[in-house]
Amino acid sequence: MIKTVFDLEVFNISYRLAMDIFHVSRDFPKAEMYSLTDQITPSSRSISANIAEGWGKRIYEKEFRKHLIYAMGSLEETKVWLLFAKDCGYLSGETFETFDRKCDELGAKIYKLYENWKSL
Repeated sequence: MIKTVFDLEVFNISYRLAMDIFHVSRDFPKAEMYSLTDQITPSSRSISANIAEGWGKRIYEKEFRKHLIYAMGSLEETKVWLLFAKDCGYLSGETFETFDRKCDELGAKIYKLYENWKSL
């Protein structure tokens, strides 16, 4: 039974993704601290934060669903920053593919929640 946002699989997956991105971004060059790192960390954290905020407003269907859309937007933004990190040589192709797959799986789960949120 889902009682809190922490019981939502989609929240936990998005939180772990943000933490994984945080850990790899610590190895980015210092020159990227105020550019790439400063973009990818907040965008990845925004995914779970928007899911949590929407959960807190779930008594209002439009608010809950709106925040899931915001989470999807943050997810897509994060994918772009991951691509930049790969193309700049900060992520291996294998690491990028792992993150890209996780992002796609997460996106599908967020969309499923958006479509079926009343079944919670």
